[in-house]
Amino acid sequence: MYAIVETGGKQYRVAPGQVVRVEKLNAEVGQTVTFDKVLLIVGEDGVIVGKPAIEGASVQASVLGHDKAKKIVVFKYKPKKRIRTKTGHRQPFTSVRVDSIVTA
Repeated sequence: MYAIVETGGKQYRVAPGQVVRVEKLNAEVGQTVTFDKVLLIVGEDGVIVGKPAIEGASVQASVLGHDKAKKIVVFKYKPKKRIRTKTGHRQPFTSVRVDSIVTA
């Protein structure tokens, strides 16, 4: 069984017991979060597709921790102008473990 949920403007394929890195959430470590925007559920009883989301369906997950991703280098360059800018960026994320998928 798996589901596709949307959070932070991105879509994730999740299954029970899976650890997923999502965009940073305002939740404490150990707290349970609920993802209400479930777009698709695949299980033993078939496929349920939302239009755009499935009403009454949700995914329960536990927050494992917060961290930052690896640094990426952002390099801007203008030819023939002696303009060079090098900066870095580390995107914050939240690790969650999917506990259950609740169908409507």
